[in-house]
Amino acid sequence: MNTLERIKEEKIIAIIRGVSPSQILSVANALYEGGISMMEITFDQSSPQGIEATTQSLELIHTQMKGKILMGAGTVMTPQQVETAHIHGAEYIISPNVDTAVIRHTKELGMISMPGAFTPSEVATAYEAGADIVKLFPAGLMGPDYIKALRAPLSHIPVSAVGGINEYNIADFWKAGVCCFGIGGNLVDKKAVLNGNWKAITETARKLVTALHEENSQKI
Repeated sequence: MNTLERIKEEKIIAIIRGVSPSQILSVANALYEGGISMMEITFDQSSPQGIEATTQSLELIHTQMKGKILMGAGTVMTPQQVETAHIHGAEYIISPNVDTAVIRHTKELGMISMPGAFTPSEVATAYEAGADIVKLFPAGLMGPDYIKALRAPLSHIPVSAVGGINEYNIADFWKAGVCCFGIGGNLVDKKAVLNGNWKAITETARKLVTALHEENSQKI
């Protein structure tokens, strides 16, 4: 199974933001125990130190969790960051926006491209530039009805839902036709990370996987 097939098969990507390199492996193990084995480690764009911490986390997951975690990089804003993520083992690149240079360089390096878009024009532009999946963001503000309406003329373009997804609404977004999800704070809770409450993260992961599995079974 290649990377794109695995993303569509497993469906849930945990968005890791604001987690230090010293905690990243604990978070990864907690997610894995809960049935989630895809992680998007987001670039901290606030400072050079933040970028360095991101690359440390990417390297740790790549070397310590290879074979368990399918790792990608998020909040990727430049072709240089695409390059950095690739060097440190990322297999897919996720951005909050449509930047054709980022998309094209991602594809040149053989990785999966998932840029973020809001409007039909942005979705079409991203796909034409080579995106494999277009991230609809922020999905929570759009709602399932918006996504369903957008997909009517653009059903040939695979889309993901990111932003505001939780165990209670994930089924509604799945019914709207998305192929996968990115889930951040509703999965990797900041307070749980701060307190080292890894069991809470594992339990939330299990609830999300169960909710999606039950809906997928009904859909089939």
